[in-house]
Amino acid sequence: MHDSSLMQLMWLASPALPIGGFSYSECLEAAVDAGLVTSETEAADWLVEQLHTSLARADLAVIAQAIPAWKQADHTRIAQLNAWVLQTRESSELRAQTEQMGRSLLEWLRNHTTAQPEQIALLASLQPTYPLAFALAASATGAPLRDCLLANAFGWAENMMQAAIKAVPLGQSSGQRILSALAANIPAAVDLALALDDENRQAFSPMLAILSARHESQYSRIFRS
Repeated sequence: MHDSSLMQLMWLASPALPIGGFSYSECLEAAVDAGLVTSETEAADWLVEQLHTSLARADLAVIAQAIPAWKQADHTRIAQLNAWVLQTRESSELRAQTEQMGRSLLEWLRNHTTAQPEQIALLASLQPTYPLAFALAASATGAPLRDCLLANAFGWAENMMQAAIKAVPLGQSSGQRILSALAANIPAAVDLALALDDENRQAFSPMLAILSARHESQYSRIFRS
């Protein structure tokens, strides 16, 4: 991979990217409130499970299919994948998150990548979701597909580790051990995502959906709903 491609992927994976990913706990805060996550070990186990059963089978799988679609200018496929993401968010909170992060990354794309104006215009016309926006940004880097997924997954892991530190709460050393556990599991999750086709891609995570719905009306919370 060229240095420029690597640097752009690092930029996309950074929690400092101004798209708001750090402001969501993706149900972890609700799990803490319900007493399901109370320690470093439970937080690490929870997030590793979420990586494999939720992220890998849904968003990462969509990104794996969307990057080639962007490169091939397959507008029909891009629209289908974006619609699938919108249709499979199981709570208003989860849908609001992907829409807000998609819009924010679209605004970033207008000035910070080599994405073509017609690609940006297409994305803007679709009620853009985060996976499709990330796929466009990643496709513009010229980086290999697997590396793009690794970058996305690691960016998610950093955000979720920070959520665990704030919500459980935990110390920084605990957070680094959680991130180490997630990093060790990311390659397998990416390989699963790459192997999934339309029939096997799925976003069915009922416990996360229930916790997300509860989080929308949780009395006291740190993270955005």
